[in-house]
Amino acid sequence: MMALERAWYGPRHHPLALLLAPLGLLYCGLAAARRGLYRRGLLARHDPGAPVVVVGNLTVGGTGKTPLVAWIVAHLGAAGRRPGIVARGYGGRSRWWPRRVEPGSDPDEVGDEPVLLARRTGVPVWVGPDRVAAARRAVAEGCDVLVADDGLQHERLARRVEIAVVDGARGLGNRRCLPAGPLREPARRLREVDLVVAHGGGWPGAHRLRLEPEGVVELATGARRAEPASLGPRVHAVAGIGHPERFFDALRAAGLEVAAHPFPDHHRFRPQELAFGDGLPVLMTEKDAVKCARFARPGLWYVPVRAVVDEAFGARLLALLEGE
Repeated sequence: MMALERAWYGPRHHPLALLLAPLGLLYCGLAAARRGLYRRGLLARHDPGAPVVVVGNLTVGGTGKTPLVAWIVAHLGAAGRRPGIVARGYGGRSRWWPRRVEPGSDPDEVGDEPVLLARRTGVPVWVGPDRVAAARRAVAEGCDVLVADDGLQHERLARRVEIAVVDGARGLGNRRCLPAGPLREPARRLREVDLVVAHGGGWPGAHRLRLEPEGVVELATGARRAEPASLGPRVHAVAGIGHPERFFDALRAAGLEVAAHPFPDHHRFRPQELAFGDGLPVLMTEKDAVKCARFARPGLWYVPVRAVVDEAFGARLLALLEGE
């Protein structure tokens, strides 16, 4: 996977990207053709009974979608709406779907991000491979607007607003589709969404998103400290997210000397993977903490973050929901 990422975010003429380019063109073509069938009504979109705000991205890997979903839900609630969240439940091994996710749900059954969102937001969270069915269950529960996490490519679910989140630092890489590049759809798809949000860096015409750390929390006790540097100066850091280096760089920027341990996105941690034998604190993301809570011990800490976006984004989102 690391070799692929070097090709994706390296020069466009990287040998591996060139080798895989025909497959990338095929992938892009199929994705564009499928979307065209939905746009022309040849494949049906299904209305769950409430307007849907889709939050997604074009690239494989993390761009800050989950914290943004939590922010949107809070913003909609403050505006008097009754929001709910719908997601795939990636990696969940439940025997039945759709599932209502509770703060204490097992992330191995319903996915790590939905559990994090249930804890963070307090709103109904429904997951399942059939997101239309999950959305209808949320509406039946009383939700009058739904936020679909990572749903940009799930065309069966009708949507009122489409939001694409881009990594402002890494951009779209070499702008090739899988497996030659990181794109799930052709880059031109960004011109069709209603709102583009850039996490870090800059992107022409995009709203700005940044993630602010909210101190550090010990996994076993819930004890909170205001500054990550209070654990230092040296720490281990683990991250099973789409772009681990962003987390490691944030800790270094907070003044810590970091021994970095990247893992694949949605990695299911085992206790021995967090035992480094030197007594140093171990820091992880809040998403990883959801999966590691079952074997929490002193010395394991996580870093909760909150999304901050510009005021114009929230106002425009509400206007789009009203059809303006």
